[in-house]
Amino acid sequence: MVLDDGKLFPQLIAGLSSEDAVVRMRAADAAEKVTRKRKDLMGRYKRSLLVLMGVEKQREVRWHLAVMIPRLHLNGEEREWAMRMLEEYLQDGSSIVKTFALEGMADVARQYRDEKMRRRVLETLRQAERSGTAAMKARSRKLLGVMESLIR
Repeated sequence: MVLDDGKLFPQLIAGLSSEDAVVRMRAADAAEKVTRKRKDLMGRYKRSLLVLMGVEKQREVRWHLAVMIPRLHLNGEEREWAMRMLEEYLQDGSSIVKTFALEGMADVARQYRDEKMRRRVLETLRQAERSGTAAMKARSRKLLGVMESLIR
């Protein structure tokens, strides 16, 4: 419905702050799916999404934020903030949050021509490939191929 009528997107954003954990989870899932095709809907919520990324503890919301945030146009300060938060997500108890944090880090690094950031992400992916969960190892192998081609 939201893909057909972008005016409904604010309701998904409002759902991310619901008192009800199920509503937050479903709003995050729907918002993430919508923004795969409609990144433009996120722009006016950039600040609130970045703030939410830093305070949200619910794993289902965190893993969706990890892949949504890189879809935003981020300035240098916002990129650093997002990368710090994604690095914190690597300490989460959920393997899914950690795996999507790796993907989010790679997505941010791919978008911007920041060699230092790319190298930092490469090292994180290599470390996850060696010592992460099975899901992290598999995702890291996939992402390493893409990231290494950007450094060459």
